[in-house]
Amino acid sequence: MRKLGWVLSITLAFGITAGAMAQQTVPIVGLMELSGTGATAGTNFDNGVKLAVKEINAAGGILGRKIEYTSMDTQSAPQTAKALAQKAVDQGAYVVMGPVFSGSFIVSMAETKRAEIPNFTGGEAANITQQGNPYVFRTSFTQSTAMPKLARYIKDTVKAKSIAMIWVNNDFGKGGRDSMTKALEAQGIKVAADISTDPGQVDFSAAVLKIKQSNADAVFVYTNEEESARALRELKKQGYDKPIIGETTLTGQKVIELAGDAANGAVAHVGLTVDAPQPGIKAFDEKFQREYKYKSDHNGMKGYTGMYVVKAITEKIGKFDPKAFAKALHGATIRVKDTPGVLLDVHFDNNGDLDRESFLVKVVGGKQVVTATLPPVQPIQ
Repeated sequence: MRKLGWVLSITLAFGITAGAMAQQTVPIVGLMELSGTGATAGTNFDNGVKLAVKEINAAGGILGRKIEYTSMDTQSAPQTAKALAQKAVDQGAYVVMGPVFSGSFIVSMAETKRAEIPNFTGGEAANITQQGNPYVFRTSFTQSTAMPKLARYIKDTVKAKSIAMIWVNNDFGKGGRDSMTKALEAQGIKVAADISTDPGQVDFSAAVLKIKQSNADAVFVYTNEEESARALRELKKQGYDKPIIGETTLTGQKVIELAGDAANGAVAHVGLTVDAPQPGIKAFDEKFQREYKYKSDHNGMKGYTGMYVVKAITEKIGKFDPKAFAKALHGATIRVKDTPGVLLDVHFDNNGDLDRESFLVKVVGGKQVVTATLPPVQPIQ
């Protein structure tokens, strides 16, 4: 009996010690496009997350626990993302960050939903949050929020009556194309050309020729970063001289670097930009450049702000409970005065979509210049 009692005591003590050790960190897993066609977006998002984790840990962590962040490369492939999502579940992730690409996220989120783990994405495809998944949250605008803002700009400022549309044929591109078509129709603007391109497409000569032949008043470009740069170069090469308009992926820092002079004059609606005039965003820009030796795009800001949302909501509920976290984030408003790392006051609706200020930018002299700050769709109370 004494021996049995001794064994039980040792076992119990070991169990308590192991349990205590397990509680010392918060496991968060990133599913990131670190290679393949999404490498620009995924690497920026990942670096934004890592910068936030570094800051949060230096300030004492979340509820006294340090974050243990692990990122895994989806290789920009949906099935790889799905397999890694299951690995993140097996590792006991408290929250999963990514993937960024909508097509990969739509496949992988089924695994985190099954495990009831909150999952953040920078993907913009409207259907991500239209499937009733209570564990999905965006770090970016949904296309159904962003496109109406841009369509109003096209009507009121550009005064265009017709638009040529060029878009990438994947979940991201198709969702944007459908949302933009609907938004343009609501403004009475005709789609004069509807041009589909392939992910990773290199040659845009035929697509640009179709744009010119449509004689539309302007062109709307909705492709991934690398393709956007190629499209801009081809538009310049063929002497296109009408307004070039897009969303966040048209004027990102990587696009500007790749497109060179061809990016000048391009206009986009962006949810986040390091060139915004807010002091907190300027401070983020300085910290990111100091840490990584390059300028972040919107994806870096999405990863960074997403981690601070995790911190704010976890501290609000006072425990590490994924179900309670998801429930608390629906309908939540997080303010900069309480959590500076969110950079802008933000509200999440019951679908996991967010609303906040956004910006119109124009590329001038190889840099994004903010030309207007657009208010949230609904005032943040």
